[in-house]
Amino acid sequence: MDYKKAGVDIEAGYKAVSLMKEHIASTMRPEVLTDIGGFSGAFSIKKFVGMEEPTLVSGTDGVGTKLKIAFLLDKHNTIGIDCVAMCVNDIACAGGEPLFFLDYVACGKNEPEKIAKIVSGVAEGCRQSGAALIGGETAEMPGFYPVDEYDLAGFSVGIVDKKDMITGKELVPGDVLVGMASSGIHSNGYSLVRQVFSMNTEALNRTYESLSGTLGETLLTPTKIYVKALRAIKDSGVKIKACSHITGGGFYENIPRMLKDGTHAVIEKGSFAIPPIFGMLAKDGNVSEEAMYNTYNMGVGMVTAVDKADVDETVAAIRSAGEVPYVLGEIVDGEKGITIK
Repeated sequence: MDYKKAGVDIEAGYKAVSLMKEHIASTMRPEVLTDIGGFSGAFSIKKFVGMEEPTLVSGTDGVGTKLKIAFLLDKHNTIGIDCVAMCVNDIACAGGEPLFFLDYVACGKNEPEKIAKIVSGVAEGCRQSGAALIGGETAEMPGFYPVDEYDLAGFSVGIVDKKDMITGKELVPGDVLVGMASSGIHSNGYSLVRQVFSMNTEALNRTYESLSGTLGETLLTPTKIYVKALRAIKDSGVKIKACSHITGGGFYENIPRMLKDGTHAVIEKGSFAIPPIFGMLAKDGNVSEEAMYNTYNMGVGMVTAVDKADVDETVAAIRSAGEVPYVLGEIVDGEKGITIK
């Protein structure tokens, strides 16, 4: 008896690392001090010593049951983008610049080519956000995970000068809510998705004119990464007073998190485009409108609050970063919460 006969293939682990090195190398920043394969990753913060009060911000998350669809379609090269997005969007939402990222893949059987595809997506997410992929772990756990399944999670660290943190403390009635379009469902609410739609390859490969592709392609569309757009707003000289990443819990849970006591968010329903996949979900699953807004982003992945005088410049900055802006509504006096009308 040896480790391989027990279900753990050390050689496969070596091959997986070898295959992913090219993808990892494409994410490197000058501050990275270590090569892949060591016991830890090192990152120099010398570049940031000029900040008045350099402050680290961090985020960790996974992809959730969206992975089940990747398993069914045997498509693994984009799911890593979701993992990065869920972490770095939270960091950017606080005003931070993502610096580096670490991933964790746990699988029933280490298939090097599949692991390399997963990491290629992680690397793409890192490139989109400017974060370096400085380390990670691939854990082969036979008997714990099915041989053809895996879990994917990640962790990221960013930095911001404390004075530039987005806290919501300066929010006042009259400020305007400017959002950014999502790419679809992103990475939340897939347990409901899998109850509404048939989870088999025939159903997932069915083409719908309204979706401009197959259901599976639509459901696996990667989460938008908003780091560049938020940076573009800051670089334009606009002060983002508050910011919300619309993830699990949709509008009703996430937007109040950006508010201070005594302020209330009012959003106009017709102010943004709702992707067709949400209409399909609501109709096929008989999901109420309130439940949809309480579960999904409904087409808006990030919401910012800015001074009324800065709206045009904010919209222009978002467009310059390649994202679609929406003027959603405004901040009013009232109990912390949200009204969608």
